[in-house]
Amino acid sequence: MKVIEHIKQAKETIFSFEILPPLKGQNISAIYNSIDPLMEFNPPFVNVTYHREEVVYKRLPNGFLEQKTIKKRPGTVGICAAIQNKYKIDAVPHILCGGFNKEDTENALIDLDFLGIENVLALRGDSMKGETYFVPEKDGHAYARDLVSQISRMNEGKYLDEELQNSTPTNFCIGVAGYPEKHFEAPSINNDIEKLKEKVDAGAEYITTQLFFDNQAYFDYVEKVREAGIQVPVIPGIKPIATKKHLSLLPHRFNVDLPDALVKEVVACADNKAVRQVGVEWAVEQSKALKAAGVPVIHFYSMGKVDNIKAIASAVF
Repeated sequence: MKVIEHIKQAKETIFSFEILPPLKGQNISAIYNSIDPLMEFNPPFVNVTYHREEVVYKRLPNGFLEQKTIKKRPGTVGICAAIQNKYKIDAVPHILCGGFNKEDTENALIDLDFLGIENVLALRGDSMKGETYFVPEKDGHAYARDLVSQISRMNEGKYLDEELQNSTPTNFCIGVAGYPEKHFEAPSINNDIEKLKEKVDAGAEYITTQLFFDNQAYFDYVEKVREAGIQVPVIPGIKPIATKKHLSLLPHRFNVDLPDALVKEVVACADNKAVRQVGVEWAVEQSKALKAAGVPVIHFYSMGKVDNIKAIASAVF
């Protein structure tokens, strides 16, 4: 079933979460261990991230460096198939611009369609390490809106090969990302929302937000989104803070502000066990307020750790 259909049929706020594919060399049990503890909260769908290739440098015997491209977390498509088969819930794979040309994208979507996967989250993705700005693949997409357009065309039966006869339309529900505190590359929040509207106009049916720690940022964002004429559901994304390092890591990596009250609580913690508890309590209060406001879904970024997500869900759902 499509994410948008789950939202329409739900009588109360839905619980969902995101998982990371295991590192290369690990098996599927790592995924099951991340999902099993959360199934009691009846998630109708689970997001599965895609991680593009990384560049590493290996020193050769002659002293020169050899550049090598590797994928540390392969397996998104296979994991989605395994999830749908084992748990009978929907999987939402991330589809990126980065690392894909248009034909790669089309082939990945064909595989997903063959597997009966009806949902995708269309993202531009991050730049590669060492790149100042995002650089698309040759004959690839530079912007998520163009990726959304390609998926939408496939939903109409339009493939890259225009000479195909009697092509079968795909049936993907397309989600996209939104940024309550704006994307770090956007010159302003209003400009960022203009770009978001382009993605929705291209065929996106719902929005999942970047993580945030101040609910007012989300509520203000939704108000601006509606003022811009965007009427699709806006799903809030939540991640509990878990270590003192997150005080500097999260603002840098995700371009988010941490409320002073949260910062003071974390700084006062004696160790990361105490920080984790503060993070759970903060996320519980966030989630309760969001649920009371009638948000369609609360989406949790687990980052491979589920004990704190379970604690939050137990208090909220």
